[in-house]
Parts: sequence; C-alpha cells; structure tokens
Amino acid sequence: MAEKLVEVFTSGCPICERTVKQVKDLTQYSEHEVVVYDLNKKCDTNECEDKAKEYGVQSIPAVAIDGKLADCCSNNGVNFDTLEAEILGK
Repeated sequence: MAEKLVEVFTSGCPICERTVKQVKDLTQYSEHEVVVYDLNKKCDTNECEDKAKEYGVQSIPAVAIDGKLADCCSNNGVNFDTLEAEILGK
C-alpha cells in the first residue's frame, strides 16, 4: 500500500479527539504521515486555514487524504466506516 498524507482538521472537541484517535489507530502500522491541525489554536502561519479553505472543509472534524477532503467527511460529520476504508484502501 502506498504511503498517504492524512490531515485531520479539529477544534479540540470530543468528537474531534475521537477522529484523531481513529486516524492514529488506523495508521499506526503503516507508513502514512498524519498531520493534525487544531483550528482553534491556529498555525504559526496561515497554513491550516489555507488548507481547510483549499480542501473545502465545511465542518469540523474533517479529514483530507493526499490533498483532497475525504469522502467520509463530505456530509457534515465523520463516517468512521468510510474513513477506515479510505485510509486502508478497502
């Protein structure tokens, strides 16, 4: 399986933390790179806000895989079954 860049956009809420944990659990035995952006804390640069805008993030939490908003997050919320399939390639 090819390495993926998995970016998680959060606001520090309990649902966001569950999403971060799910992503880390799914990627722990892979070569995937996981980056977490807490939009409440901001970034030193505008990188997190710019990426959220570029990817079309409309609600938090959201996950982007290889520069594209994941299908699991396109309907206001995270569908964890879809997220697992997208990360693991199932």
